[in-house]
Amino acid sequence: MTASPQRRLHILVWTIALVAFAACDSSQPKPAAGGGTVPSELQAGEAKFNANCSACHGPQGTGTQQGPPLVHKIYEPNHHGDAAFQRAAAFGVKAHHWEFGNMPKIESVTSADVDQIIPYVRWLQRQAGIF
Repeated sequence: MTASPQRRLHILVWTIALVAFAACDSSQPKPAAGGGTVPSELQAGEAKFNANCSACHGPQGTGTQQGPPLVHKIYEPNHHGDAAFQRAAAFGVKAHHWEFGNMPKIESVTSADVDQIIPYVRWLQRQAGIF
């Protein structure tokens, strides 16, 4: 038994509506698209991110119960430029977008470390279609 053309159209319209709704939901961070291999020039930044940032900001910057996702439109370059990452590591940040509490300064991270972490985070954001 096959569905009538009207029934198939009804199912198609609902399917498109659900997909569109899910695509527009910005409440959840977007994971890195395709899970691609990190380019070799970004692997040092990835290692520094994993060692110093992922405990709070999650694997691949997806966030945790302790800290927000960096792979989120709030952290795209036009809203939080690269200098914001430098200031956050050096001085800490008062909570202003999320309810995770204040971020402390990260004593173990140097400015040079952050210079390597930033391109890795920006790559993750591009992979997720943030910019």
